[in-house]
Amino acid sequence: MAFLTGIILAVAVGVSGTILGLDRDKAFYPTIMVVIASYYALFAVMGESPRALIVESIVIVAFLGASIAGFKLSPWFVAAALAAHGVFDFIHGRLIVNPGVPAWWPQFCLAYDVTAAVYLAWLLSRGKGRAT
Repeated sequence: MAFLTGIILAVAVGVSGTILGLDRDKAFYPTIMVVIASYYALFAVMGESPRALIVESIVIVAFLGASIAGFKLSPWFVAAALAAHGVFDFIHGRLIVNPGVPAWWPQFCLAYDVTAAVYLAWLLSRGKGRAT
């Protein structure tokens, strides 16, 4: 259920962003990437784990860097960061102990991230991405 919900939500956000013109600004997808990456910090706070917050913050900085590169240089960096975050979701529990992460989150976020990456890459490859 979490996996399917992630896919549906990513498609809805991407298509809505395109139809409504929200992705006309090249900041649209980098902002989404920053928000996605920040959820693990929120979970660390919810789980009352300062150690998890520190470790998650280091990872967040890496994704923030990719988002900035996507904004300043090429939106392909954001597509790659979204896909990489999906992989990160898949292995997160083996790398970082974060007691605030809901059990369903890794599946949901993996599905969302990869679907969003594919959608953005599709837009960019067609030259239709207004986020360029």
